[in-house]
Amino acid sequence: MNLFYQPAIPEGAHYLDPDESRHAIKVLRLQSGDHLQLTDGQGSFYETIITIADSKKCCFSIAEKRTISPRNFSISIAIAPTKNMDRTEWFVEKAVELGIEEIHFMLCKNSERKSINLDRIQKIAISAMKQSWQCWLPACHEIKPFHEIVTGKANQKFICYVDQQNPDLLKTMAHPEKSYLVLIGPEGDFRQDELDKAIANGFTKVSLGPNRLRTETAALAACHTLNLINL
Repeated sequence: MNLFYQPAIPEGAHYLDPDESRHAIKVLRLQSGDHLQLTDGQGSFYETIITIADSKKCCFSIAEKRTISPRNFSISIAIAPTKNMDRTEWFVEKAVELGIEEIHFMLCKNSERKSINLDRIQKIAISAMKQSWQCWLPACHEIKPFHEIVTGKANQKFICYVDQQNPDLLKTMAHPEKSYLVLIGPEGDFRQDELDKAIANGFTKVSLGPNRLRTETAALAACHTLNLINL
């Protein structure tokens, strides 16, 4: 069973976009009268019936709507994009599958990549949402400088920093049912003044364990840890 995406259903758009229409009609060979499962990415699933099986504009009627409440916690990860963008895109895909509310991209002093293709990132997030059968699409934000990201709001704010003298693990410092903002630095990690600025803005320095992790691995580990403590 495939899940399709139409964000404008609440505004009355009872049709699929050309790519989704093509997949439904040309690839899956669905016909008028067949059922489609849809989400608007805003918390609702829809059981629909195809009314016009057009590969350019597949139309449907809504048979049933089911709304899912937001989670009682929220995860926001701010990551410095990697030089190899494939790795950052991998993180986005896997984090959405695990469960995440917001992804921020952060420009740090040691950053090797200073721009991202947000349209591509959003397409990856949509695909991962559909693959994992979720109805809340995470917000993916354009890249911003560290000094803007560090002013973000959350119940608990953490900066993951490579420091062998840091005994505080994210899994023990984070509490369930909170909003979290976690900062993950570039390949060269945060500079000392960035660490100091984060702490001055209410962030707690934490570790993800004894091993040195790649940027995208650290970001996914943080996301997974926060999901696990809320099970």
